[in-house]
Amino acid sequence: MTADCLSETFQALADPTRRAILARLASGEASVSDLAAPFDMSLPAISRHLKVLERAGLIERGRQAQWRPCRLNGEGLKPVFDWVAEYSRFWEQSFDRLEAYLEEIQSKDASDEQH
Repeated sequence: MTADCLSETFQALADPTRRAILARLASGEASVSDLAAPFDMSLPAISRHLKVLERAGLIERGRQAQWRPCRLNGEGLKPVFDWVAEYSRFWEQSFDRLEAYLEEIQSKDASDEQH
């Protein structure tokens, strides 16, 4: 995935309405009307959000007769996961340092209690 595609994905994820739509689609396909129901916005506004999500590769739209279901495309999130995973070593190092510090404090407290 190119940096521009990753930027487009992060831009799509930056909006709380779009994140809510993705959360809803995680439980299964839904129509545009179903996706619009919890929001105080027009169907065209929801459709614009869906276009952003579709362009970013996060959702797919199907066609079944008159019904045009939207579904989550989990593969669209993989590049984000991979990008974030590259930085997990920093978190792990921080947690390792925190664990060592806590062990040091606990050892000191235990030795203080014995004296």
